[in-house]
Amino acid sequence: FSEPVLVVNQKAKLIELTNEYEVFDQHGNRIGTVTEIGQSALKKAMRFVSSLDQFMTHRLEIRDAYGTPQLVLTRPAKVFKSRVVVSRPDGSEIGEIVQQNVFGKINFAMNANGQQVGAIKAENWRAWNFAIVDHADNEVARITKTWEGLAKTMFTTADNYVLQIHYQLPEPLLSLVVATALTVDTALKQDSRGWN
Repeated sequence: FSEPVLVVNQKAKLIELTNEYEVFDQHGNRIGTVTEIGQSALKKAMRFVSSLDQFMTHRLEIRDAYGTPQLVLTRPAKVFKSRVVVSRPDGSEIGEIVQQNVFGKINFAMNANGQQVGAIKAENWRAWNFAIVDHADNEVARITKTWEGLAKTMFTTADNYVLQIHYQLPEPLLSLVVATALTVDTALKQDSRGWN
């Protein structure tokens, strides 16, 4: 959470049909993982054979380098709009990420205690260009595919995307920004079939 730059490897490692993504710092040190949890055998079988996936509830755990859960993200089975609930491992809710519009540019609001504290705006979905703003619409972070500061030998851009946090953010915005960035590929983009 104190890192200004996080690199998320999009190549999910399938561990018994469970998705796991790795998170690195800008120097290529592995500092965490995003792991799908609570998948039943039936759900895994269904997921394997169908695209009904998006109608099921998904849970992701963001863990640190030692495997200790830091955040839990729950995406309830959805009808039209994605919604991801962000909570601490003890179950206390931090806030939620809610899809703002179904057509056109995709925006997600970050809400906490009934108020909007920020948003993620897809400036160019295909190019993986997202601006993350606070409640006053000031950019506080950005998600991109490339970043000059990356150790080129460590990362091939095809498999990674980068979160740059512009300055130390207050809570709950920080947790929501990290949660949003780490799940933009799994929880938010999963049903992008019709969006590209």
